Amino acid sequence: MRLPDFLLFPFACLYDGVTAFRNHLFETGLKKSQAFDVPTIVVGNLAVGGTGKTPFVEFLIRYLSSSFSLAVLSRGYGRKTKGFILADETVGPEEIGDEPYQMYAKFKKQATVAVGEERILAIPMMLAASEGLQAILLDDAFQHRYLKADWYILLTSYQRPFYEDHLLPLGRLREGRRNASRAGMILVTKCPENMTAQEKNSMTAKIVRYAGKNVPVYFSGLKYGKPYSLRGGEADPNTNLIVVTGIVDPQPMVQELAENHHILKVMSFPDHHCYTERDMQSIRSLCEEYKSKKPAVITTEKDAVKIRDNKLLNVLEDFAVFVLPVALHMGSKDKQEILQKMHEIINLKSSGVYN
Repeated sequence: MRLPDFLLFPFACLYDGVTAFRNHLFETGLKKSQAFDVPTIVVGNLAVGGTGKTPFVEFLIRYLSSSFSLAVLSRGYGRKTKGFILADETVGPEEIGDEPYQMYAKFKKQATVAVGEERILAIPMMLAASEGLQAILLDDAFQHRYLKADWYILLTSYQRPFYEDHLLPLGRLREGRRNASRAGMILVTKCPENMTAQEKNSMTAKIVRYAGKNVPVYFSGLKYGKPYSLRGGEADPNTNLIVVTGIVDPQPMVQELAENHHILKVMSFPDHHCYTERDMQSIRSLCEEYKSKKPAVITTEKDAVKIRDNKLLNVLEDFAVFVLPVALHMGSKDKQEILQKMHEIINLKSSGVYN
């Protein structure tokens, strides 16, 4: 149960003081940040999850991997291991985390994927393990100040922009709003399709109050694909669905599915949830409850990498299980400007001009 805001406010002030002091040490040089010869691009946020970093990193892989040899380095949140691990056929989500494994499963031919809590230790290991890397995308490293990256991309969601949020534990910010000024560009994610130019201008004006007037602001949404069977075989899910998610905000997914399906029930687990046989039995019990409606279970790509374990999936052997893919979508102008900047950063750093 959440405490009243007036009780949480002093703790938020204390947290602000601690994070501000830490940032001050880096900004004055009392704590050192390390740069690398290989171009490094950070994708991060001020809030604790839910801003759509993974779809954006996948977007960068999809459009940059044809021009550059790419790697993705993540902390590997939720994994049961520690230290540096290079993704290969011998690892799963338990070893490297659900989101890194999702990216590895989808893009293993286009990018090297690795995890490591200490980025400045993991980068040399990644370079040693994969020769010829031309750029490293760092997932969720905006607060990792020991690394001096070449470019910082800050993400904030349309539903809860950082300028309306508050520091932990009063809100969901990991550091103060003013730290948006470290970003080279800002992307507002999960925007509705019918977002007007006036609304974009209004959000941009509020963002640049903290980020600075010269920082470009872009806008993107989520585009859902056609559901596919987790087992293979079934062509399309039934009309009646049971939605199972372990993400911060399942509402956009539920709204998308509700347009063409009847949502019987939504089972929401915590973000990065590690599914157990007991969880699967609970899902099965719900399916049995609605058996007369011939329900299908549908989940996210992030959850699917864990549920596809045969020991878990077999619990639902009598029921169809589908996955709803999602990708980042943005206007052609914003897309072109972002990709052009990425090419510029990588090419200039590789040529020794940009340091």
